[in-house]
Amino acid sequence: MTQKQQPLGSGFTAASTADEVLCGIDLSGRNVIVTGGHVGLGLETTRALSRAGASVTVGSRDPERAAPALAGIERVAIDRLDLLDPASIDAFADRYLDSGRPPHILINNAGIMSGPLVRDARGYESQFATNHLGHFQLTLALLPALRTARGARVVNVTSGGHRLSDIRWDDPHFTTGYDGMLAYGQSKTANVLFAVELDRRWAEDGIRGYAVHPGVVVTTILGPARSEDGPAVSEEALRAMGLLDDAGRPVIDPAREMKTPRQGASTSVFAATSPLLADIGGVYLKDNDVSPLDTPRPFAFGTDEDVPSDVVPHAIDPESARRLWELSERLLEA
Repeated sequence: MTQKQQPLGSGFTAASTADEVLCGIDLSGRNVIVTGGHVGLGLETTRALSRAGASVTVGSRDPERAAPALAGIERVAIDRLDLLDPASIDAFADRYLDSGRPPHILINNAGIMSGPLVRDARGYESQFATNHLGHFQLTLALLPALRTARGARVVNVTSGGHRLSDIRWDDPHFTTGYDGMLAYGQSKTANVLFAVELDRRWAEDGIRGYAVHPGVVVTTILGPARSEDGPAVSEEALRAMGLLDDAGRPVIDPAREMKTPRQGASTSVFAATSPLLADIGGVYLKDNDVSPLDTPRPFAFGTDEDVPSDVVPHAIDPESARRLWELSERLLEA
């Protein structure tokens, strides 16, 4: 597994934008699903894919609220999708299957971050339930349609935050000792492991899986409720992390992972469309290329040291990937 985590030499950089990555790629006739595709990175992803000719279905908890952000973007439809509600996920998938459209690209983009402990109706910790289990359920429900695409890609938007925590196999829902950032890190590790095992299971059906670290985009730092509720981290906290300058403006330094939304969306569309990935899947990407494998090491925001974001072994371990898939299936059945 580890030998896959070798940069390809894509020619793009951390500063490349989604439009630059898509230059020369024609997505006419291609169908795309983007969860949370109306805000932040998701919105930039939707715009770029539309400009390249794709037809995009955006999954949103509140379609009426999402509509103004998507106004004027061609070939975009909005459908209700609440990733914390299993019935909503099944209904979204059923409607899409009934449409008969093959989804050539599924971008599992929506997510939440940190905050106080919140549980869903099943008692599951909300970050794990939203960021991983909701997308896991959605992807499995769409499998019949993904097969008909005859060459589909599933892109999970993860984070360098996966380095914060492996899967807490004995207590994934934090029945004791809750820590919001560790819960976020666990959910982001789950995003990567899901892509690894999806690719192993489904590559023979022409379905490839990728996990993407978009960088740190201040305007999309998520709050404890829902991604579409917008940023909920205080300016003071963002300054302390070195993400805002003294005037309250986002610090943009792509080489240190601090990016604009267009730069942040670039690796998602690279994973979704690049011909360089035609024969490789089950990998973690950053800065529009395959990430090298790194060794775990401590880090902290707000220090002079760069925050590492290359993938670490626990997130791509094939045995852990199989184990998480089986755990996730059991959790959905409970």
